Amino acid sequence: MPNQLVHETSPYLQQHAGNPVDWHPWGEEALTLARDQDKPILLSVGYSACHWCHVMAHESFEDPQTAATMNALFVNIKVDREERPDLDQIYQTAHHLLTRRSGGWPLTMFLTPEQKPFFGGTYFPKTSRYGLPAFADLLQKIAAVYREKRGEIDRQNESLLEFLASTLPARVDSVELTREPIATAARELRSGFDEIHGGIGAAPKFPHPFELAFCLRVSRSTGDTHLRDLVILTLRKMAQGGIYDQLGGGFCRYSTDAYWLIPHFEKMLYDNGPLLRLYADAWLVTGEPLFKRICEETAGWVMREMQSPEGGYYSSLDADSEHEEGKFYVWSREQFAALLTEDEYEVAAAYYGLDGAPNFEGHAWNPCVAQTLESVAAAAGRNLPECEALLQSARNRLFAAREARVHPGRDEKVLTSWNALMIEGMAHAARVFGRGDWHGSARRAMDFVTVTMWRQGRLLATCKDGRAHLNGYLDDHAFLLAALLEMLQAEFAAGDLQLATALADTLLERFEDRVEGGFFFTSDDHETLILRPKPGADNATPSGNGIAALALTRLGHLLGESRYLQAADKAVRLFFPAMLGQPGGFSTLCTALDEVLVPTRVIVLRGPREALRPWQQTLSSKYLPDAMTLAVDSASCGLPGVRNKPVGATVNAYLCRGVICLAPIVDVQALLADLETG
Repeated sequence: MPNQLVHETSPYLQQHAGNPVDWHPWGEEALTLARDQDKPILLSVGYSACHWCHVMAHESFEDPQTAATMNALFVNIKVDREERPDLDQIYQTAHHLLTRRSGGWPLTMFLTPEQKPFFGGTYFPKTSRYGLPAFADLLQKIAAVYREKRGEIDRQNESLLEFLASTLPARVDSVELTREPIATAARELRSGFDEIHGGIGAAPKFPHPFELAFCLRVSRSTGDTHLRDLVILTLRKMAQGGIYDQLGGGFCRYSTDAYWLIPHFEKMLYDNGPLLRLYADAWLVTGEPLFKRICEETAGWVMREMQSPEGGYYSSLDADSEHEEGKFYVWSREQFAALLTEDEYEVAAAYYGLDGAPNFEGHAWNPCVAQTLESVAAAAGRNLPECEALLQSARNRLFAAREARVHPGRDEKVLTSWNALMIEGMAHAARVFGRGDWHGSARRAMDFVTVTMWRQGRLLATCKDGRAHLNGYLDDHAFLLAALLEMLQAEFAAGDLQLATALADTLLERFEDRVEGGFFFTSDDHETLILRPKPGADNATPSGNGIAALALTRLGHLLGESRYLQAADKAVRLFFPAMLGQPGGFSTLCTALDEVLVPTRVIVLRGPREALRPWQQTLSSKYLPDAMTLAVDSASCGLPGVRNKPVGATVNAYLCRGVICLAPIVDVQALLADLETG
């Protein structure tokens, strides 16, 4: 019989609905059961694209004997970390405090019925190996500790709760904001780059799109060409490596090696949205055709495989297919040769490295750009256009054949925060490249979120199979506000501005700490947990406090709304001491600090629609990371002051920085000159 997860929306939870474990979703019913039976809670946190989550499920959760032990000794709660990032944050932090080790997924925590953790780990094998105890043996020991050492657990819990509370930032009076964290963060990140293969840090290598975007922005404002070159090198190496799907587009989660060759093959929406935006900006900076192609292929993959018929974007693709990681993506020489003509094989095999040793587990190849097409052409005695045509026809054949394989699983829940990241990336790239189809994709996703997730002034976090639920978190509100500001730049819509204002008001009313400053991760009416986090550092996704501060600063200057500007200023001031101590971990808040210190440049174009388009195209062809551009052709746009004047027969541009506005500008080249000198 299915367990209590059968009615959940999360594909990850549904994957475990048929386990012999008596799993419960997190909620009052399970917590009450633990209290009534005085049983400890076994909390298992994971997500559907997680390889080791699948391994532990197959080894232990699908095993009747292990399940019987779990059912007898614990109340078992399964959590999708993507639906419940609040719980994941709390218990990942607790895991680190208890074990002094980094966390990850699956996260396995043991709690008292009052939700307080007393032991934890990540993956535990069925039989003892990797220096880890057998899971069944561990269960017996944990249950015995809970029965026999309650006093010690209670004393440990008191200390743990104190430590958890100490992780919240504390306001420091009379903080003077300076640019020091921005400059120090840039130096820290620069020193961490791999100057040969690109990327920040060593293996495993993650894309770090927000850190790279921060570095690109700083390089423009400071003239640091070396920092810019490190960013461009990284983006080029990633695009040529195996972390990028050379046949289908889109980036995998991270590279297991220092060379970007072999990824952990899961594809996450939250990586690809920011990377799409970043590659568009890299093209603006360099004009490099590779970066344009990466945007085209990534946007194509998103629309082809990750957008639901209703418009929302799906969450992720699994790393595994047919119970093997990467099986969908890797090839043998024989498979290549059987699909391609002799001429296609000569070019494609050399280009993707199949003329060398296998790069995947000693027997197969994950396609990477092994050498330039110019080198392939020279070695083959062919001209470059001929090789380009042969490579493209080979890619088409290989992609068509791969489509016939068993595809990795797809997590089809629609998350508000991750959709917002993709909407922003898609809308920005659409604006840069003038792609109406990309803008249409972003518009469909935004409409889905607006209709489905925004209910009577409340934002919900997740939706699947027509069921939207769970309170929206800080990230949902902040990321969606930022996405709306990008949509307004792509195409002004009064409804988007109204929703942006409503989200900003909600951030201030339900998330802001009016005493200390900054924004809590959960709303003021969220269920009571052992901690109400207030995160500031960037992780796999950007800091919700950083994005909130940046978006509120921009909206505040656009609307002349001091409440938004003050809330952003307070958030930056709250985290400023932490930014001074470890600036490299606060790239998003450093970007917000930059615009708090030097106000966002707001450009409002007023005029007839047809006359506005060449102005928009000209401005969109420039890399202007500290500016917002809105083109408004309607009689009234809801903006303050002179920017709300009726539209005339010609274009008038209004350029403001903070409360200082220039006289209306009627020539686009004059506007560009002012932007260069401003």
